[in-house]
Amino acid sequence: MISKSEFRPGDGVRYLFRGVMVGDGHRPAGTALRDAQDEAGVPPGIWRGRGLAAVGLTAGDVVSERQAELLLGEGRHPDADRIERERLQAGDDPAKVRRASVLGRPIEHNRSPETEKAKERVPWLGMDLVFRPPPTAHIAWALGGDEERRVLELCQDIAVDKTLEWLGESVAQIRSGSGGKHRAPVRDGGLIVAVFRHYESRAGESKPLLHDHAVVSIRARRPDAKGTWGNLSADTLLSHIVAADTLYLLFFMEEVSARLGWAWEPREVTPGRRPVMEISGIDQRLIGWQSTRRQQIEEALFVLTAEYVEEHGHAPGEKAAYALACRAADRTRPPKSKEPRPLSELREIWRESAVRRFGADVIDRLAERARAAAAVVWARVRPLVDVALAAVDVVAVVYVMRGAFKRHHLLAEARRYLSYVLRGRPHQPGLDETIVQTVVDDYTRPVGRGLMMTADLSALYPRDTGDQAVLRPLTRQRTLPLYARARLAADALKARMHAARRAERLGSRARPHTVAVPGTSRTGLRPSRPDREADRTQEQQQGTEAAALEQTRATIEAVAQMAARLQDPVRERAAARAARQQPAPPAPAPSHLPPPGVQPTPGRTPTGGLA
Repeated sequence: MISKSEFRPGDGVRYLFRGVMVGDGHRPAGTALRDAQDEAGVPPGIWRGRGLAAVGLTAGDVVSERQAELLLGEGRHPDADRIERERLQAGDDPAKVRRASVLGRPIEHNRSPETEKAKERVPWLGMDLVFRPPPTAHIAWALGGDEERRVLELCQDIAVDKTLEWLGESVAQIRSGSGGKHRAPVRDGGLIVAVFRHYESRAGESKPLLHDHAVVSIRARRPDAKGTWGNLSADTLLSHIVAADTLYLLFFMEEVSARLGWAWEPREVTPGRRPVMEISGIDQRLIGWQSTRRQQIEEALFVLTAEYVEEHGHAPGEKAAYALACRAADRTRPPKSKEPRPLSELREIWRESAVRRFGADVIDRLAERARAAAAVVWARVRPLVDVALAAVDVVAVVYVMRGAFKRHHLLAEARRYLSYVLRGRPHQPGLDETIVQTVVDDYTRPVGRGLMMTADLSALYPRDTGDQAVLRPLTRQRTLPLYARARLAADALKARMHAARRAERLGSRARPHTVAVPGTSRTGLRPSRPDREADRTQEQQQGTEAAALEQTRATIEAVAQMAARLQDPVRERAAARAARQQPAPPAPAPSHLPPPGVQPTPGRTPTGGLA
């Protein structure tokens, strides 16, 4: 997952240089950066991003202390010392020389009395994005062999690079105008990022936690002809953190599966909440051994959630739950005072601790069991993505979870859907955007101001508006967690889409309690919005519907059918009792006698023979 925090002048810069750059430890005053990193047992930071060429840096270069101080601490060119020295030797004015080394607007401008709302404005210098793989990846990295360790670190590098590239190309924007109301894309997706790798968690006892601190500089180039410098929009980046998090996990899963042959499966951490994807086959007990810090956070979160419910009278929503989790993490955050050790020594300590607790067989066969479990997962899960089914699943979950939403909410859920369906198999580039565009075109309508939208129930239920009563009770079951309600709604809609497709294939007659999805083809692709009305009219004329394939508790029809079945024995017993109470009918006349009022035919016996 990705967590974020902004750093500003003062405490933020001190934390960056005394903590993040040296493994979250404590850097003694006067100690050189490289010496402090060697002592802490962490590798030096490296530069990444497409904006490095504009400041004379190359991806993979080591982050020096002076470069970080100039660029990340003051917003100046990382080679500002040389630039100023050459300009002064040429006889330039000192004020102009200082200005020549600044990228964009100087941070001193925000502190000037002439600046509008100067007292209210505190400039931020960058954003610290922390990339953490799932817990089972930490376990395999710490307890597996050297080959698995190197491959997992490579997968981490690739996933982080691809996610930062997406943020620079598709998300990052430059602020301009009064109050930053105008936005423009960054030139060539050019972010400047310093990445620092850490190995341990903040738990009291040393536990493995492979994670990267990606410190994104606020400075970026505008897309104008001169390539002037400006400041990134912080709110734009912050609003897309969840979408970036799901994309990072999707990339990491694909790299691990392609290089190690491991598969992934969902693990439910909290009943009724979103599951997390973990490497299949790794003993779940090792997660509790590794994530002692998580246990501390969950205990604090339980107390904070109870206080929230008591104060507001209801359970926290998704946004409030995230804020409570951040408070729980801050409340339980211990100071880092561990004895620094190199990674090789840490791996030996972790292995000894795990072997003492679970036995050598569990640790030695970790990779072997992961490969065996992957074969079972690959045989059970088909690597197919149906765009129409994915769109229905995404819109149902986001609608129930949020009500009104934006495009980046759909994008995050579409990537979660792909990670669950593919289980580590590669996805076609742009497939997540295709799913989102299908949702926007076919299943949403605008609401409120700006880019907000909500689900279009008339598109989900095109014929019989009475069927909307099937979805609404599912979304209002307050006794269930919010995500559990979202899954019930998504499963109900997908069941009806399967029924409509089966009806289209078999050409069966229409039956009640079915929902036809217009324009659903066998390939899973949907037509555009202008074609939907024609499809609906044609379906209304042909009536090509079928009964639902399965009965679930998520539908009112199933409840009605179950009640009817329970009443059948009662009706049978009542009918039998009524039959016993009625008087017996008169005995029928003998077959050889004619009915009353009918004379026998002359010349024949009553039996019909000749006389």
